[in-house]
Amino acid sequence: MKKGFLSLLLTAILVISAIPVFAVSDGIGIGIDITPEEFAPRIWMCDDRVVLDDAVEGGRDTNDGEEMFERVNNYAFEGEQIHWTVLVMDKNKIEEIQEVVVTIGSPQGVGNDIEVECARTDFSDIVEPECNARILEEDLTGERIDPATQQYYDCTFTVETPDSMYDEYFITVEAISVDGSATIDENEFWFLNPIIAVSVDGDVTFEEVRPGSVSYSETILVGNDADEGSGVMLDMFISGTDFYDPDPSGAKCPVSNRLKLGDNFAEGISGPGGESIFGEAIPGFLDDRCEISLDGDEVGDHLCYYATQGAYSTEDDVRNDAEGYVPIVYGDTFTRDFYNDAEIIGTPSLISLGGVDYYAGNVLTPGAEIALNFKLGLPEPCVGNFNTGDIFFWGEAI
Repeated sequence: MKKGFLSLLLTAILVISAIPVFAVSDGIGIGIDITPEEFAPRIWMCDDRVVLDDAVEGGRDTNDGEEMFERVNNYAFEGEQIHWTVLVMDKNKIEEIQEVVVTIGSPQGVGNDIEVECARTDFSDIVEPECNARILEEDLTGERIDPATQQYYDCTFTVETPDSMYDEYFITVEAISVDGSATIDENEFWFLNPIIAVSVDGDVTFEEVRPGSVSYSETILVGNDADEGSGVMLDMFISGTDFYDPDPSGAKCPVSNRLKLGDNFAEGISGPGGESIFGEAIPGFLDDRCEISLDGDEVGDHLCYYATQGAYSTEDDVRNDAEGYVPIVYGDTFTRDFYNDAEIIGTPSLISLGGVDYYAGNVLTPGAEIALNFKLGLPEPCVGNFNTGDIFFWGEAI
């Protein structure tokens, strides 16, 4: 009985397995290997580069945070700033950009010391024409900013103290990504914190001067002794103090134990004021004249000077006397009140530096010098040895 059932089951299985199977389609799959380019970053400087003044000491026409357009040579001092706006692109993704930084160093290009991080900014929603953003023949100008691959950055570099920044450097903006680095094409070259120095060659000595007479000194030279190669241009000024006899000698000149410098004070007229030289007079604007006094009432000037540099001299200075000598203002510290009051040579001829007017004969380039002679009007009566007091020469970097 059991044997017969098994035979029937095997027969059924054989019949079923003989039925043919019909497929709708047939095929085979292959793998695909896609490797996107490891896109090195691109960075372009856009039209927003400015140099900004510092808060320590303003220029003739600029103050803290204002564009320092009067600086025409490539030197900068502690606290001054350079600002750029840049466009950065990474076609892999903007997150591949690790940092955008300002760098300084001796060679130009990537890899210099990082000084400051740049900050993202919504400068524009398109690629501005000023960026001149191109990748080979591909011109991106006018295209909408793709936030997945493009970003604007603001970069502001501040000059540090001479302890950390003194010398000539290339300064640029660098984008650093996981796939490489790139700088803007415009690597800049700056002399940071150059030494400013004024040289004086010669002495001012008046010996055996008869009271009630006028005497003249030998010529001295006052020069721009700034770092060689720095290009620092100096606007030159002069000031002084009264003179005293340091010994208990019963000095008197003419009413006290003091030889008075003069009657001239810096009156605080600052700024370019070019039109004022040829137009209406402004009180305090180079209006003090040398008036040598020999009387015994301490009125007038007792020390004036004559100066020459190149084609310019105090012969044409509006403060001069008949001999071309001009007075000296009081001051033992340089202040902005000296502008248009204490320049060594204040001729009507002007030079424009960055749109700011300066007296042409009063600006010294490195190594240049102004020649000066002094005229002393010793009042009567006068007795004593007046060798305590100072004449100061100042050079203000333009």
